[in-house]
Amino acid sequence: MIDTGNIVLPITIQCRLLNLSRSSYYYRLQPENELNLRLMGLIDEQYTKHPFYGARQMTESLRRQGYWVNHKRIERLMRKMGIMAIYPKPRTSIKDDSHKIYPYLLRDLPITYPNQVRQLPDITYVRMYHGFLYLIAIMDWFSRYVLSWELSNTLDVHFCLEALHRALKSAKPEIFNTDQGSQFTSGAFTGLLEQNNVRISMDGRGRFFDNIFIERLWRTVKYEEIYLHDYQNGAEAYFALDKYFRFYNEERFHSSLDYQTPGEVYYAQRSPMENMLVSPILINN
Repeated sequence: MIDTGNIVLPITIQCRLLNLSRSSYYYRLQPENELNLRLMGLIDEQYTKHPFYGARQMTESLRRQGYWVNHKRIERLMRKMGIMAIYPKPRTSIKDDSHKIYPYLLRDLPITYPNQVRQLPDITYVRMYHGFLYLIAIMDWFSRYVLSWELSNTLDVHFCLEALHRALKSAKPEIFNTDQGSQFTSGAFTGLLEQNNVRISMDGRGRFFDNIFIERLWRTVKYEEIYLHDYQNGAEAYFALDKYFRFYNEERFHSSLDYQTPGEVYYAQRSPMENMLVSPILINN
């Protein structure tokens, strides 16, 4: 939004009009060094295998691989990657206490048809040859169909909103479920859902079973695509993931879907009797 070539309004005044400090405008994020990037890649692989690992367990795992690291460094890197251990405890997503928290609507709810419930899985880390990105996807819970996804180099709300905009263009769900992360409790995100008359559900504290369910998507994407490639840049990562999600939706069979693809289940026009062929997901307390 800053026009560096404007000869009428200097940058100082433009920053003041945007309520932005000049130091924020001139700040450039310092990239992680090669060792930290290597550690982040190893943390991501270990977390994908064992999502219950906290910083101390992760530190011990890295030490056994020959990296004599301090647990404070690993805590910082895990925080930067946006990951925390999954186990029964208060939610660890970074939340904003000024944001409204919505009730959890999925308790004992049988999910029996497409567009009944959509879920936005936790933001996940995508390693590249140099650097990293963050990936988000919106999934239909009944069919496992990925309706939209986005990549970003920051953990702000904007790429989450872009994914939500695109998902709502295809069809509107009855319920949209998220965790209590600040991106998803923001007024911009919840406001867009309310404008489209979508009921909002948010995971309550300690709903780690729901996290385990949605982590399966990221585990699949990482083992079948991300870990097999060293993306040279963001454009290469984008086109590779676009190709993979097309495969995931239209060609990859799921045993839980009676060996159909997510696309076949999502787009099928089924009667209630036919829907019994695919076992509904029952969200338990």
